[in-house]
Amino acid sequence: MPLYEHVLLARQDLSQAQVDALAAAATEIVEQGEGKVTKTETWGLKNLAYKIDRNRKAHFVLLNIEASGAVIEELERQNRINEDIIRYMTVRVDEHENGPSVMMRKNDRERRRSRDRDGEN
Repeated sequence: MPLYEHVLLARQDLSQAQVDALAAAATEIVEQGEGKVTKTETWGLKNLAYKIDRNRKAHFVLLNIEASGAVIEELERQNRINEDIIRYMTVRVDEHENGPSVMMRKNDRERRRSRDRDGEN
């Protein structure tokens, strides 16, 4: 089955529980189409490069998906309908990354630097 990475941006005023519910709904859509979500990562609330629908920030969520093209079409259709999702992007990949994504590794690095900097003062 083809492999995909699906990233969605949710509105900034949503709670973390609502963002998790969006990810769960996307997972359910994929599983109903007999695909599977192999990894879900919530990258948190991040600044956007430019405003999108009056939002300066957005909650980022990554889904690694194994599914047919028809399932991805249905997932994207549902994303277009949902008012809480301000942007999404699906990319077909040859293989999924093992372990945490680049964004999660970056967050860990930044936390470590901040902790080291605070410890030195």
